[in-house]
Amino acid sequence: MKFKSIWPLVLTIGLLSFVNCKEDETLTEPEEEVEEQKPRDLTGFYLGADLSYVNQILDHQGIYKDGGITKSPYVIFKEHGTNLVRLRLWHNPSWTKEVYGDAGTQRYNDLQDVAKSIQLARAQGMAILLDFHYSDTWADPENQKIPAAWRDIKDIAVLRDSVYNYTHSTLSYLNAKGLMPELVQIGNETNCGFLYTEAPDGFPACNVCNGAWQQMGIVVNGALDAVKAVAANSAIKTKTLLHVADPKNVEWWFDNMTTKGTVTGFDMIGFSYYPLWHTTVGLDQLSDKIATFKSKYNRPVLILETAYPWTTSSNDNYNNHFGSQSAIAGYPYTKKGQSDIMIKMTQEVLDGGGQGIIYWEPAWISSQMKDLWGTGSSWENCAFFDFAGNTVEAIDYTKHAYK
Repeated sequence: MKFKSIWPLVLTIGLLSFVNCKEDETLTEPEEEVEEQKPRDLTGFYLGADLSYVNQILDHQGIYKDGGITKSPYVIFKEHGTNLVRLRLWHNPSWTKEVYGDAGTQRYNDLQDVAKSIQLARAQGMAILLDFHYSDTWADPENQKIPAAWRDIKDIAVLRDSVYNYTHSTLSYLNAKGLMPELVQIGNETNCGFLYTEAPDGFPACNVCNGAWQQMGIVVNGALDAVKAVAANSAIKTKTLLHVADPKNVEWWFDNMTTKGTVTGFDMIGFSYYPLWHTTVGLDQLSDKIATFKSKYNRPVLILETAYPWTTSSNDNYNNHFGSQSAIAGYPYTKKGQSDIMIKMTQEVLDGGGQGIIYWEPAWISSQMKDLWGTGSSWENCAFFDFAGNTVEAIDYTKHAYK
């Protein structure tokens, strides 16, 4: 009797539960779809490669391949997304011919060689950054040797005019041939200035590490004036850059150069950042540094030089600069590690509001090319090519979908 009397109640509860479950399912809202983030628009952002050695390498048995197919390196870089080529210019680099002895046929990194490179890069639609070293040889934080043609100068005004005339005549020559560069760099890694290494007595050297900001400023302003004078009559309105090595030096240098040196007529700020050498600023600090530079000096900021190895091995007997150091955590010396660190640095530049990043000599593969220290390359383990001459994945950092 009891069982019979409670059955309608059980049935009613069950039906209500079923209805409620159905109502719950009906009322559950579908999960909102997360909109996929679009890649950052890189219009106006420079993805560059310093290809200063390429002509010399091609002349001395260097071969470049992409997917096993031999191609011009200018074509390869364009096809992989490079949009700017940086080229160094030496005043009278006669040694680049002399190192080959009787077999030497021409100079490299002089005006004729640079003009050839600009023409080949322009044919691929890439912009040009011309790097005036104001030396017959390498200019860097340790060496800023005076061109032999200028060593007898005793007066700062004469030195200023010599720099002005050289810069003006160089750019006028290029402009007349339709090869005016989009960007011009006044000096290379001028941490202590330029035109001071092994200076003869009486030479008006411009060593700012000895306090010569005013003299350095006079000469730099002369170079800037020359660029502006030629650009005024050119279809390409060339922008100017000043360049120091290591981001830790940027504020000290530009603070003094703009005040004590009274140099304010430049357009952009550039610095070298080799993460294995420039360890004061970590990878994760780059964006903040760049944002600070951009805001403080109200100018676009670029990394003008960087590099990282993809292997510790060598392909010749020329000792390599990189590979003996400990790899940065998370970025092993592998092809993927090299690619990953390039993507990381580029993202940092973008996040800081920077305008570009340039890889130094990604085409310096091993060949029969010679310089003052060896035959081949001290950089082949940092190149964007493997030891068979084929491209490695880091060359496509330009095509990454940046946030």
